[in-house]
Order: sequence, then structure tokens, then C-alpha cells
Amino acid sequence: MSASKTVDVEIDWVDREPVVMNRRRLIQGLASGSVVALAGCTQNRALGRSQLILVSDGQLAQMAASSWSALKKQERISRDPRMNARLRTVGSRIVQSAGLGNQPWEFTLFDSDEANAFVLPGGKVGFYEGIFKRFDNDHHLAAVMGHEVGHVTARHSAERYSQQLAAGLGMTAAAVAMEAGDVQGGKEIAAVLGMGVQFGVLLPYSRRHELEADTLGLRYMHASGYDARQAVGLWQNMAKQSKGSAPPEFMSTHPSHASRIANIQQELKRMGLAAVTDENGVEYT
Repeated sequence: MSASKTVDVEIDWVDREPVVMNRRRLIQGLASGSVVALAGCTQNRALGRSQLILVSDGQLAQMAASSWSALKKQERISRDPRMNARLRTVGSRIVQSAGLGNQPWEFTLFDSDEANAFVLPGGKVGFYEGIFKRFDNDHHLAAVMGHEVGHVTARHSAERYSQQLAAGLGMTAAAVAMEAGDVQGGKEIAAVLGMGVQFGVLLPYSRRHELEADTLGLRYMHASGYDARQAVGLWQNMAKQSKGSAPPEFMSTHPSHASRIANIQQELKRMGLAAVTDENGVEYT
């Protein structure tokens, strides 16, 4: 596949005043943008779907390297030997099951009560001590680790970055079109369009990414010898401890706990694993 090039919307300047392209030229520019999108479409085997990828994993890793170094300088790194050993052991097993054992990985535990974990391009995985308090066992740790590694195999960082690039191009084209048509209230309309892009395109894809990472994580858990069914218990704990503080799902970059658990239950069934039920035999939903 040939390398793609970004296409800027052109504005000609005459006597320091902008002369916006006519509709035909705008359409040509948008057509060029669609060619870029098509050129950036790749098939992801782990997901079984195509993705818009306009940046390489290597480029993202380079961009993330400085952020990772800065974070390790700003945050205190935990020296707890037991937690660090658990993190490295579980992380190594999950990475091997994901088929990524030949790549360099760095698992770092931060000394903070924050209940969080993340992955950066280039195999940089960060966990906070606070999230360990949510784990009843290493199966729960494996569920979160599998989720983070799932983001990597799914190339979600590259896809998210590419979506933002494409959305920026679309917003620029829309602004040019409104100016060319002398649309009243252009700034207000652009603001509304921006909200539409965020809530209608970018955020739903982000929630999709989270659910996909959960699905892949379950597979890596199971392949590593962990009990994938215990992922349900983890998210039950998360739901109880969040105490309903999460924003409405349509405004959140993460799916609701209920949506997440339902997705996990469906994947467990596809994997041939029994659904998880409560003490009364009722399936968690």
C-alpha cells in the first residue's frame, strides 16, 4: 500500500485578505481527503475489521516516549517488591498470549492511590498502586492487563489519532464552506458541529475501543491460564466503588459498567465459558 499524504484545505491570499476557494475547489479538496482516508484503511486481524490508520506505530511510539519519560520523573515509582513482581509476571504472560512477546515492554508501578492503569504506544504500561486495591486476585489484575494489551494489538492509539486528524480536516472544510456561503452565525454553527463530531463520532469510537479491548483482554486472559470469568467480578467491584459518579454514557469516553459487563458476558459465551451469576443464580447484566 502506498504512503498517504495529508491534504490541507487551500486558502488564497490577495491584498492580505483571504479569498476562499469556490465550491468546486472545495469539493476537489474533500475528494483528495477521501483518497487519503481510503489509502489509510488497513485490516486488523485481531479485530476482524478495517481501520483508518494515517500514522505508523513507530511514529506514535516516538511521540509517546517523551511523555513516558516526563511521567516517570513527575510521579513517584513504587518500590513495593510484591506488587512489582505480580505486575511483571502477569504482564509477561498476557503479552506472550497476545503474540507480542518479541517486542520490548516496560511495566511500571506508580506510588499513588489513584485507581488507574494505562498503556502508551511503544509498549509502555503504567499501573497505579490504587488500582491494586480493587483486585481480589491476579485474575483481576490479568483482566486489566489484558485490556491494556488489547489496546495495543487493536492499534487503538493509531486509529484514535487518525480519527482526530480526519475530524480536523472535516471541520476545516465545513468552516470554509460556511464562509464561502456567507452563512449567518458561522461560529455558533461551527461550535455545534464540533460537539456533533465529539459526541457523534469520536466518543462513540472511544467507547467502541474500550469494549474491543475488553474482548481481546478476555481472550488473552484465557490463553494465559487465568479465569476470564472473573473479569465480571472486577467490573462489579468497579461499579460498586464508583457509586454512580460516572457521567452519562453518551458523554463518556468509557462505556457504562452495565454495558461493559454485558459485553463481557457475551464474549464469555462465545468463548464457551459459563456465564457468571450471583448467589441466586441470576446472570449478571
